[in-house]
Parts: sequence; structure tokens; C-alpha cells
Amino acid sequence: MKKILFFSSNINKVKEIKNIFKKNKLNILSLNDFANLKNPLENGKTFVENAKIKSSYGFEKTKIPCFSDDSGICIEALKNGPGIHSRRFFSGFKNQKDCFKYILEQVNKSKNNNAFFFCSICFTLDKNKHIIFNGKVGGTISKMIRGERGFGYDPIFIPTGYSKTFAEISMFEKNKISHRSIAINKLINFLIN
Repeated sequence: MKKILFFSSNINKVKEIKNIFKKNKLNILSLNDFANLKNPLENGKTFVENAKIKSSYGFEKTKIPCFSDDSGICIEALKNGPGIHSRRFFSGFKNQKDCFKYILEQVNKSKNNNAFFFCSICFTLDKNKHIIFNGKVGGTISKMIRGERGFGYDPIFIPTGYSKTFAEISMFEKNKISHRSIAINKLINFLIN
């Protein structure tokens, strides 16, 4: 298996994934390699269901083994939301700053800053052959927006055991501990073995 499709058009995720896969001799393709491949409707009720919708669709359209992730942040002060709606929640605000301001206010109000990032990866090898890999990293919501790196909710999430947010540490460091790298490394171990 020389080629694998990572079904994502998120440039930041693609960069992160290719970085994790760098030491393995696998050619990781993304949606950028396919001109007419669009995203299917993600209407699953869980991270696993959404990842499966995308990987199944990618395999069906290209006949190349395909994997996709669905991930998000779960914040206790928001009743473990936004969860699978993380991207939609984000785009419901005028800008990133407004979104983070709202979250920090809710966290402050509830006096509960516990949160975690969760990632499900579905690897589709054939029409009805799917393998699931999950990753989770616990942490807290910071008191303020911190850091210029990363993407999404990284500037407000401090992983357990760290004093810096995901946006304040290097991609190399993040890729050692993130929810996505935990799930991806399980996939890599599966592919190697």
C-alpha cells in the first residue's frame, strides 16, 4: 500500500498529518490532489460516524485506501460542547476572537475550565471494511487567548502537564501529544504491522 488518501481539505490538518507520516514511506494524498472531489454532507451524530462518512466517500470516489478524521473540542462549561459541531460553532461567530471571548466568559461563569480534544479516524480499505482509531487529550481552557501557532481552538487549550496552549508550542511538540497524533500513530502502527 504505497498511496493513501487523507480525505481533508483543511490545509492545516493536511500539513499536520503529512508531518506525522514523514518518517514512514507512504505517499499521503489529500483533496488538493483531486480537482473535482467535494466534501460529502457530514450528518453523523458522533466523531466516528462523521469520519466514516468522509473516508467511505473518498474510497468510493477514488478507489484508493482512504482515511479521514473528525475531531473537536469538548468543554465541560459548554456541556461538553461544541464537540462534533466544533467547526460550525466556530463559524457561528463574526471572528475567532469573538468565539474565544464567548467560551472564556462561559468557562469563567461556570468556574469549570476542564476540556478535552477528541479525534476519531476511520480508515476505509474496501467498500465495507472500516477500521476506527481514536485519540483524546485532556486539559483546560486558558484564562486568555495565547499563542500564534496551530489552528482552530489551539490558542485557548492547555494540554494536561503543560503550562502553554497548543498555539504556543511547536508543531513538532504538538504532534507528540495531540489527540490527532494519538489516533494517527495507532493507524501508522496498524499499517506497519
